Amino acid sequence: MNHQLVLSSYIVEELKDVVKRKFSNKVRVIDTLLAKMNYEYVYTPDIMDDALFEIRDVKDYPVLYTAILEDVDILVTGDSDFSDVDVAKPEILTPAEFVERHCDNLTDM
Repeated sequence: MNHQLVLSSYIVEELKDVVKRKFSNKVRVIDTLLAKMNYEYVYTPDIMDDALFEIRDVKDYPVLYTAILEDVDILVTGDSDFSDVDVAKPEILTPAEFVERHCDNLTDM
């Protein structure tokens, strides 16, 4: 309730590619899901400053780069490659850490 989901164009395209590759019969489900969700959609530039930070997997660079560019407060990810990245903002949390720190009201449900 107190947070706004931000999805980058890179993340949305990556989601679609993975679903097409692994679950080709579920591609329409992604369109339905994205149409029903409430989120801010931001553009990931094709040309990026590659000196902002270092990350092991270059495919993850656009994810964090866009989050920094768009001034996102928290990046929630289960990808362990992000745990070694040192940036002031966004705060990088696993889904469990996010729930623990920012979703107190879920325990009341």
